[in-house]
Amino acid sequence: MAVIRDLLVQGVQMLLVLALAPLLTGVVRKVKARLNRRRGASVIQPYRDLRRLLGKEVVLAENASWLFRVAPYLIFAVTWVAAALIPTFATSLIFSWSGDLIAITALLGSARFLLALAGLDIGTSFGGIGASREVMIASLAEPAMLMIAVTLALIAGSTQLSTIAGFMQSFAGLRVSLALALFAFIIVAVAENGRIPVDNPATHLELTMVHEAMVLEYSGRHLAMIELASALKLLLYVSAIACLFLPWGLASGEAGIGAYAIGGASYACKLALGAVALGVFETSIAKMRVFRVPNFLGAALMLGFLGVLLLFVSRGM
Repeated sequence: MAVIRDLLVQGVQMLLVLALAPLLTGVVRKVKARLNRRRGASVIQPYRDLRRLLGKEVVLAENASWLFRVAPYLIFAVTWVAAALIPTFATSLIFSWSGDLIAITALLGSARFLLALAGLDIGTSFGGIGASREVMIASLAEPAMLMIAVTLALIAGSTQLSTIAGFMQSFAGLRVSLALALFAFIIVAVAENGRIPVDNPATHLELTMVHEAMVLEYSGRHLAMIELASALKLLLYVSAIACLFLPWGLASGEAGIGAYAIGGASYACKLALGAVALGVFETSIAKMRVFRVPNFLGAALMLGFLGVLLLFVSRGM
């Protein structure tokens, strides 16, 4: 019975992240619209868009290979698995042993690799531009993520997310290295999700787009899988920041229904706070030039490296 219970709780977490991902995107859009003095679409509009796309016919280019057809489902599956491994309302779930920060970075790298290949498959100029820019961003974002993982591992003694969250819950005090890791993680999250100032997900301008350039040839259910994976990726990074740096309210794996309910309410509040913060940030800052993106991500890499360096100099920092 205990195994069935643990599997049920893990299944609830998987369904929870899948259900809340479009809502998070909708809330961010609503916040941005309100700050721009517009009414904006409903927060459930992403669900309507996904339903509309799933009901449309798929249009494929004549030279599309099997990779172009399979990539959306693989990208969605990999991103969903990565998002489901991050503790949301509870830690120490049955699959938490695989919820490692480095493993999640590798899963996201696999999804990015598949998306870049799909963008190159058709042979259009837009796909090539988007794929090259995506790889350029990844070449700096992934080393920064590894530096963040090393910083957290030196502080908590592990790269497993549940272990780090448990340590942070009992940790009292301030550390410069932890603050540096947080700022670096936020920079990486903004860049990886193609948000302003790195990219603008609401435009299709040729000179600036990155993610949208690789998915221009997709339609129907294929595009729905890509859009849902993009929403899951945004939820993943918000959940990771909440788990690693704001783990308050998380229930343990052996807790009861009441603790799970408190953890779920805490998680909902963190998602709402993250959506509002992202909307305010994107509204108050301008889009940067593409050639300045390496400098932006280079700052994250340096912050992560400084965090590691400070811990080697003094364990108390």
